[in-house]
Amino acid sequence: MAIRLIVLDVDGCLTDGRIVYSAEGDELKAFDVKDGLAIASWIRLGRQAAIITGRHSKIVERRAAELGISHYYQGVKNKKERLEKLLDSLGLKPEEVAAIGDDLNDWGMLEAAERSYAPADAVPMIRETVDRVLTHPGGRGAVREMIEDLLEYEGLWQEFLNLWSVA
Repeated sequence: MAIRLIVLDVDGCLTDGRIVYSAEGDELKAFDVKDGLAIASWIRLGRQAAIITGRHSKIVERRAAELGISHYYQGVKNKKERLEKLLDSLGLKPEEVAAIGDDLNDWGMLEAAERSYAPADAVPMIRETVDRVLTHPGGRGAVREMIEDLLEYEGLWQEFLNLWSVA
């Protein structure tokens, strides 16, 4: 069965996990542009992406909008339950899902997905649980590496490249 949905954790996967506050109290996060291009391309291929994160941040809302991610959930305590509700609303099965997470609060969500990934710097228990530990750390290309693995798995490389070919 094809992977139709990727599910992304934010802190530690889309970012390096650090939370920086300005003197004014603004929260700052850094996102990898290569991750973003891969996510946007995945969506352009007719696939879906979702963000499920335990924290609240306007920055996440902005990043989701920039990338065209229409399914994003913040302040989630039980990520597996949230994923199950999303799958039900989309009419998808766990076999159609790939997920990435880096810490214990991602465990249930990762176990509920057909293919599970962790950044290189994920906590040891998560690295031992997932299908594939990536070579890139969170916020530094891990999500791009995950998507490239899925493109290979799904046989979508040429379609992916065609999105960007100049002809």
